[in-house]
Amino acid sequence: MNPNPAWQTGAARAGGAIFDEGLRQHMLRVYNYMCIGLVLTGIVAYVVGTTPALYVPIFQSPLKWVVMLAPLAFVFFFSFRIEKMSAASAQMAFWAFCAVMGLSLASVFLVFTGTSIARTFFITAAMFGATSLYGYTTKRDLSQFGSFMIMGLIGVIIASLVNLFLASSALQFAISVIGVIVFVGLTAWDTQSIKERYAEHFSAESQQKMAVFGAFSLYLNFVNLFQLLLQFTGQREE
Repeated sequence: MNPNPAWQTGAARAGGAIFDEGLRQHMLRVYNYMCIGLVLTGIVAYVVGTTPALYVPIFQSPLKWVVMLAPLAFVFFFSFRIEKMSAASAQMAFWAFCAVMGLSLASVFLVFTGTSIARTFFITAAMFGATSLYGYTTKRDLSQFGSFMIMGLIGVIIASLVNLFLASSALQFAISVIGVIVFVGLTAWDTQSIKERYAEHFSAESQQKMAVFGAFSLYLNFVNLFQLLLQFTGQREE
């Protein structure tokens, strides 16, 4: 006797198809939020970085430290408060963070040529896309690998803060090399984690918050990877 009647097999296949479609929609929502956030960041960075009336009061005064450190404060705030936020509040906080990050990134338009910034963006997009695709499709468990990357990330953050005051080119080069490796690894791990955390039975509110937080994680990886690659591929203004 067949232990799995045809109706059970058909139901399982239908349930699997529904889950797969829900997961696909969830991942699309995550990537859409991330891409909109990047567009918002790019617009703010370009407008501020190419408008003297805006960047002079910011980057030629002590206010530049506030602008440079504000994204880090946002990261801690968002990470600890996401569970207590509504989906709408989490989404608004994410857009606010993207705008603040744009202020911080405006300085790249003062240092690097527009052509090299565009080139680095497309290089970053290619690396990010390939790595995220690997994280989504691989059957390998990346959780232990991810834990190692988190430790590397903490080291990169500490070294970067120290180098704000030391301004060592050798240390910056080491940070950039290690940072690229770390954020490539984190992109794969975060993508797999976002995929595995998805559950069809979650409420619409919970799924929305998960999508926003997933976009936030991938957005951070992309932006940091872009900044680090810019140290290698960016052509400085004469």
